[in-house]
Amino acid sequence: MPMFDCNGRPRKQSFAKLSPSGMDKHEEIKKLAELIKDVKIAMLSTVDEDGSLRSRPMATQQAEFDGDLWFFTDGRSPKIDEVQSEEHVNLSYASPEHSRYVSVSGTARLIRDRAKAKELWNPIYKAWFPGGLDDPNLALLKVSVQKAEYWDSPSGMVVQAIGFVKALATGKRYEAGPGEHEKVELGDLAGQAGVRA
Repeated sequence: MPMFDCNGRPRKQSFAKLSPSGMDKHEEIKKLAELIKDVKIAMLSTVDEDGSLRSRPMATQQAEFDGDLWFFTDGRSPKIDEVQSEEHVNLSYASPEHSRYVSVSGTARLIRDRAKAKELWNPIYKAWFPGGLDDPNLALLKVSVQKAEYWDSPSGMVVQAIGFVKALATGKRYEAGPGEHEKVELGDLAGQAGVRA
């Protein structure tokens, strides 16, 4: 398949192309949406001006996951300066009670879009933005996911604890047991159909 269309523009990557995980892009998006849907808070890591990493908790907005994740933020916060200087960020999601962990890498942009903010708005956000949707400092941070890695183990904590104790007793290395560990590459998915996260 040619890399460019008949007008010389780069051709968008097809959902049908399989990634190293063996899933097509639609399946990968669906899997990531499923893994993070119940994890309300992510740790967002950015690069500070001195090159060090900074992380802070952010509430992921309940929106259809199409490769983009959305967060409300104060447009004056230091993280905005950081993403404007270095757009590459990481989001970490953890659900220890389900033995599920997801690391997402992508690019972040500050968005000032009242229609999108209204779509994602919840009255509880007035605690942070007293002016509501009219708050002059209200902004959105959009993270376009490029890569993700996840660990998903269906074994409960008791099964894992037994495996850990067994490793200690036998002197053999602890093996986490059945589960999934995959790396997925989503690339540029702007405008493609999504899955509710």
